[in-house]
This record gives sequence, structure tokens and C-alpha cells, in this order.
Amino acid sequence: MVSESFGLSFNAPQRVERIILPSIAFFVLLLLIFVGLEPFTPPASVVAFGGVAEASGGDMLRQIAYLSVFATILACAIQRRGILALRAIPLTMGLLLLWCVASSLWAAEPGVALRRAGLEVIVCLSLLLSVDTIGAERAFRYWRIALLLILVVNFASIPLIAAARHLPAETSDPALVGNWRGLFGHKNIAGAVCAMTAMLFLFSRNGRYNWMGIAVAIAALVFLYFTRSKSSLGFLIPALAAGGAYWLCWRDGLSRSILTVAAILLLAGLGAFLLLDQDVIARLLDDPAEFTGRAEIWAAELAYIRDHPLLGSGFGTFTDTGGVSPLREYVASWVTAVSHGHSGYLQLTVTTGLVGFCLMLLALVLTPLRLFWSLNLDGDGFKPLLFALFVFLLLHNFMESDFLEGDAPTWAAFLLMLGGLLNISRPQGLRS
Repeated sequence: MVSESFGLSFNAPQRVERIILPSIAFFVLLLLIFVGLEPFTPPASVVAFGGVAEASGGDMLRQIAYLSVFATILACAIQRRGILALRAIPLTMGLLLLWCVASSLWAAEPGVALRRAGLEVIVCLSLLLSVDTIGAERAFRYWRIALLLILVVNFASIPLIAAARHLPAETSDPALVGNWRGLFGHKNIAGAVCAMTAMLFLFSRNGRYNWMGIAVAIAALVFLYFTRSKSSLGFLIPALAAGGAYWLCWRDGLSRSILTVAAILLLAGLGAFLLLDQDVIARLLDDPAEFTGRAEIWAAELAYIRDHPLLGSGFGTFTDTGGVSPLREYVASWVTAVSHGHSGYLQLTVTTGLVGFCLMLLALVLTPLRLFWSLNLDGDGFKPLLFALFVFLLLHNFMESDFLEGDAPTWAAFLLMLGGLLNISRPQGLRS
């Protein structure tokens, strides 16, 4: 009989003195990523259609904070496992990061590309090494605590802090005004964090008796609703369905095969529909107002990729490189000022080329899928939670740019998901 408990009981006991320092460093890292050094501070400028001005990444205090945390985590990982600590970084992820660093060689602003690639390496290594060092159970417990505290602060800030909502002076898009964002810089970030909070607390301990988790998830959904973040709200439903289906069907080979065939048929039907309605898709892309203005951004990105297919413009140089976007030669409208490509797949291809895109598919899609393919023999809710997060973030990247976005909360969530999946996929002796 399958246990009703969603408890995470796969970590062996560990000496307290060997785990307390990396645990503290990991929690500080979570606060740096999900709260930042300047909460409730709106970006310097927010352009129309939901764009968010990206930080330059050159703030000295921010760099010192990340380097200090990374040095602590790396020292703890090496002290515990020696050179084997590098096992926490999959080979495909290492190749992707190396390509991002190498792209600074041909970037128009090599200093900017190298600095942002360096931050990317530090964030990736810090999160993956942390989960490997303290264990997936403890890491996700701390993540839940951090997200719960953030949710409480977000709700408390709405009646008390004006900047907890989008203000008229920030943007030329009236649709943004009044949307809740809490301590985050933009409502889309707040919405994604709320959606992930709901998932982490729904797939929590005690299964259907998880009353506290359900209550927190409902509160997160309420805040998500008032952010008016359509992408996060829309993608949360299929992500929860995917996590539930994984929990129910990934316990034996027959159920897994049935679900896999059903998923393939669904995707094939969707692909056939898109092929038959290419004119409709073309009209959507030709209409700048579709998808909250994203259609014009995507059209410009596709044009750039056609002309620069292999190498791209250099990692991290999509915007905020002296105020110039690589799309400036392809469109003369507001698109040249956008801070994100509103598609992680397209933006990564623009900046790292098709080589980077292929490495991204290997590291961020195929590697997790290979690990998810094995049966969920523990029968708890942890692996279904990871699968729900995986599906949500894959879908979210069709509308937002999350992949390899420095210390963005959604990208950090993907790395935590990947780290947890790698950790529970190792034999018990290697985990402990």
C-alpha cells in the first residue's frame, strides 16, 4: 500500500557541525536571490508592455555578497567531498556555462558579457553545490521557509508601502498601474514566485492532510491573482496537473507507458494544429498588440537569429550594453529598449546562437527528462513537485526570459529543481 506521506526521508543523518555553515550560507543565498539588497525598490525605468529594466550587474556590494557566499559554499563542499564536489554540476551544464563565457570573445561589449557570464557561473555553482552539500530535503525546507516569509511580507506591504504596487510614474503602460508586486521589481516576477510557492506547499508533507500547506498555497494564489501575471497563472494549472499525473502514474512501468503515449499524442495533435494554422500564427506575429506586445519582440528576435544563426551577439548582451539592443537594426520601435526577450528560448538563441540553444536543450531539458524517466519508487511527493516545477518553468520560458538570467528568482528555482533531482537520483551512499 502506497504511503500517504509526502515526507522527504532520503537523507542520512549528518553531523551538525558539518552542515550548519553551508546551511546558513545557502539561506543567505536564497535571501540574496529572492529578496535582494534593495527590496521594494522599483527599477529605474519600466518600459511599455511589461518590460523590466535590467540591472547592470556591476554593483560592488552585490558582487561582494555573491562572491562571499560562493566562497563559503565552495569551501564547505570541498571540505566534505573533495574534488568529487564537482559531481554536483552535470557535464551538459558545465559545457553550457563554458560556451556562455566563451561568447564574450565575439560580443560587441566583451567586458559586459564576461561579467554577466561570471555571475551566471557563480550562481549556478552556488545553488547546485548547496543542494548537493546539505541535501535536497533540507534545501527545499529552507526554500519553503524563505518563500513563506516573503509571502507574509508581500501581503503586509500592500497597505503600507506604495512601491509594493506598480505606480503610474514608472511606466507608459496603464495596464501595469496598481498591479501587486510586493518586494519584487515587477509583477511578473512576483507572480512567478507566488506560483512556485503554491507548488512547493501543495506538494508538501502529509498528502491530503496537508492543511497548512494548502492554506499557504491558497494565500499565494490570492497574491498571484492580484499581480495580474497572466503567464504564471495560466501555466500553473498544467504544471500542477503534470505533477499530479507524475505522482499517480510514475509508480509502475505500465502506468508510465500509458501516460507517455498520451502525452506524445497530445503534443502531436498540437503540432498538427499549428502546422495547419500557419496563417493564423503569422497574423499573430504580425500584430504588435498580440501577446501583450511580445509578438513584435519575437519577430525581431527571429529576424536577428536568421542573420546570426551560429554564435549570437554574446551572452548577456541582449540589453543594457550601453543602452543598445542587438535588435536595433531590425526594428525602429520601442522594441530596441526592451530589457528582456520575453522568451527564454529565443533570447538565449539571440545571445549565444544555435550552439548555445542546443547546449541549453541538452542541459536544461534532456538531462532532467532522463532523470525524471526513472520510476518514483519512494512514493512521496518530492519527485512530483520537481516535475511540476520543471513543467512550469519550461512553459514560463515561452513567455518570459528565465533561462540563464543571472540571479533571477525563476532561474534560481530551475537550478534548485535540477539540484534536487540530481541529489535524489544518486545512490544513497553517494548522497550521504
